[in-house]
Amino acid sequence: MDIAIVAFNGVDELDAVGPYEVFANAADEGVDLAVTLCTLDDAPTVTASHGLTFEAQGRLDDRDPDLLVVPGGQWNARGETGAWAEAERGVLPARVRDLHDAGVTVAGVCTGGMLLARAGVTDGRPATTHRGALDDLRASGATVVDARVVDDGDVVTAGGVTSGIDLALYLVEREFGASVADAVASRMEYERRGETYVSDQ
Repeated sequence: MDIAIVAFNGVDELDAVGPYEVFANAADEGVDLAVTLCTLDDAPTVTASHGLTFEAQGRLDDRDPDLLVVPGGQWNARGETGAWAEAERGVLPARVRDLHDAGVTVAGVCTGGMLLARAGVTDGRPATTHRGALDDLRASGATVVDARVVDDGDVVTAGGVTSGIDLALYLVEREFGASVADAVASRMEYERRGETYVSDQ
């Protein structure tokens, strides 16, 4: 399974790195999985919302993943970086839409769910996001669900900054089984939290 996590200036550090660590640990458990931190452009580094800089491992335009994870960050700041800025710029939502239309499963972490909403992939579907953006998600046409992780098949969302870890563990369990997810959670000494809503699809 090929997983791409897309990063951008202003991304929340934990939104991106939390799922990355879960998936990398799952690969260490022996499952057929590769995870890559990607950007949309040729910038060698990303500066995240709290000032951490890190290198991208590839470009999203060059990848055709099985799963795309879209983090959030700085949505409510309405600034020049972060999820709101990416939504307004439109390039990332367009890429999300194209990949989803091509059959890629998309997952939004925290206000990354708003980038999925801007892409139109949550219209009329159950979803969640950070509590500070729930009104925006509702206004976008999504059906807001009060759950930590919301699984609607090829669209999965999670609400809250640390929810990326829960989302990734859930996806590891969904794709590779509970024993692998439990082993990863144990390795990370992480107690999974919150409810998961799974739609009938």
